[in-house]
Amino acid sequence: MTPTHFTLMSTFILGLTGLAFHRTHLLSALLCLEGMMLSLFIAFSLWSLQLNATNFSAAPMLLLAFSACEASAGLALLVATARTHGTDHLQSLNLLQC
Repeated sequence: MTPTHFTLMSTFILGLTGLAFHRTHLLSALLCLEGMMLSLFIAFSLWSLQLNATNFSAAPMLLLAFSACEASAGLALLVATARTHGTDHLQSLNLLQC
């Protein structure tokens, strides 16, 4: 395993553990998701460069587009919950309440 692969894998796993164990604020959960998407983007980019194939070069850009859409939807949800509930604590959000 090369140091680059180890770094990308550890970055993804750190984002995943941060998402799993640090669930206090919605903003921190969104940042963990963005870190995971960034590590996947860099991994796909390096993978397409190592293969030297042009048909895999669109995959990182597609992932980056989906990541931007996910970030905008997450920030919209963050603003909506901050306006309605007054906080972004995940403990105060009750999904069964109308």
